[in-house]
Amino acid sequence: MSKQTIEDTRSGELPALPFDRPDLLAVAPLLRKLQADCPISRVRTPAGDQAWLVTRYDKVRRLLADDRLGLSHPDPDNAARVNESVFFGGASGNYETEHADRARMRSRLQPYFSPRRMRAFRPRVEALVEELLDRIAARTPPLDLHEALSVPLPILVICELLGVPYEDRARFRAWTQGIADTRDRQRSEAALADLFGYTCELVRRKRAHPDDGVISGLCATEDNDDEVAMLAAILLFAGHETTVVQIDLGVLLMLTGNDQRQALLDDPALLPAAVEEILRGGGTGGGGVPRYAREDIDVGGVTVRAGELLLLDTGAANHDERVFAGPDRFDVTRPPSPHVTFGHGPHYCIGAPLARIELQAVFGRLFQRFPTMRLAVPLERVKVRNDLLTGGLDELPVTW
Repeated sequence: MSKQTIEDTRSGELPALPFDRPDLLAVAPLLRKLQADCPISRVRTPAGDQAWLVTRYDKVRRLLADDRLGLSHPDPDNAARVNESVFFGGASGNYETEHADRARMRSRLQPYFSPRRMRAFRPRVEALVEELLDRIAARTPPLDLHEALSVPLPILVICELLGVPYEDRARFRAWTQGIADTRDRQRSEAALADLFGYTCELVRRKRAHPDDGVISGLCATEDNDDEVAMLAAILLFAGHETTVVQIDLGVLLMLTGNDQRQALLDDPALLPAAVEEILRGGGTGGGGVPRYAREDIDVGGVTVRAGELLLLDTGAANHDERVFAGPDRFDVTRPPSPHVTFGHGPHYCIGAPLARIELQAVFGRLFQRFPTMRLAVPLERVKVRNDLLTGGLDELPVTW
């Protein structure tokens, strides 16, 4: 539709995702309007189905932890879809055993991402960042920071953590991007099959020649090779794609955030707060975490029927002025905020400690090494990926 307004909802024509967003780093005007006037509202997903979009912080946070919602559906083939990606595009998992399956998966993976284990891994992440920055310093600007830093760092980190050969990165990077394709279901499903085949082979190799990586650790405690391979595939996908996006958006925020980069350079103790502000402010909403109602529930006076799809918009929630003063202002001095970027409750992201370490390693050194770094193109010319589940940038041209 050419113009999206609240009146579309009242007239029966639902607002369609994604919403028009003139400013890459700002909440879409219609999303802001919905948050103010209609905090749970009917929308049409990119797949053409109806869903409930939840935009206010208090409701998003509560629903993220509500066991009356889930990723599964009693009739998955006919459930509303968000998009065509095999991951988070529609219903997934066993409806009867979802909660138990989720608890079992978390118990298997949690030890490998514990704060203690991540603290021990931090020096290695910092060394990898320094190596990449050395390579960047040896090049002549301008260059694409997306390909020079944002992509390789999370891949290097997840390879070392899992015990995946880095020389295979081009193959599994292509598969994970295929899985994230929101428009081509066949491509997404084929990419998942290829990635799963690859991790099955990895599991066989780790059984024969174990190392100190996560996959070998899972092999030592689990007998079912297919389950270990699927966990490895999920970790390869989730363990780097979202961090690539966060690094890119963090750099954009720093380069366009008035004096925020200088504030961090002047006071390195602000680094943890700056990373939390990147996590809060980088995602500006317009989609959300999909959940299906397992029973009729009341959300802000609206009855959501069993089986209906909800989109819990964490980006919009993180910009809710009821919780965050001046939510559209990027401020590295902002007190620690209870953002929901990593979710909340039983679905809270297991990889959150690792993501924080990677972001702190990047933003603790990038602008110290390149204090005059700036965008090499106007912000409006930075290309965004609208065809991938994780979104993010196609490139990030910088100079110094």
